[in-house]
Amino acid sequence: MVVGENAEVISVSLSRDHSFGKRPTDSIDLIEGIGVAGDAHSGVTVQHLSRIRRNPSTPNLRQVHLLHAELFDDLRAHGHVVRPGELGENITTRGIDLLGLPVGARLVIADAVIAVTGLRNPCRQIDSFQAGLLGQVLRKGPDGEVERLAGVMGTVARGGRIRTGDSIIVELPPEPRRPLTPV
Repeated sequence: MVVGENAEVISVSLSRDHSFGKRPTDSIDLIEGIGVAGDAHSGVTVQHLSRIRRNPSTPNLRQVHLLHAELFDDLRAHGHVVRPGELGENITTRGIDLLGLPVGARLVIADAVIAVTGLRNPCRQIDSFQAGLLGQVLRKGPDGEVERLAGVMGTVARGGRIRTGDSIIVELPPEPRRPLTPV
């Protein structure tokens, strides 16, 4: 078990419809195997509209979207002001390297547990929200590899209520660990 130093939830958000952003709220309830109660993307099978069109029976590996607030700091330095929930995340964190987690890492937040499944694959809708933003969250790294910076996705391994200010404990899976890829 790894405890993230000062790792915490700084905002929680949800949306009942398939809008791009989500509305911040005081708390969210996670339902095991389903996702965020009342959120359009919760379900056992895929709920993102483009994925439903491809194969509606695919398991939903994107029940919960987590995004690191440190990204907002970086985006601000590039002229983009983004607030919690505006990129569609359910949980905005601070003090944890979400993108550096391996597949299967477990995030214990209050009574809830989220199993990290992969990276969010940002889409063109981000540029509809703010012109040029997609290029800031989908970049080429120094080695030429594509870097996806728009957070991670996960499934609910144990339900519970999550509130702003809750601390985050990271449990790493056994070796060998696999790096995150888009889901």
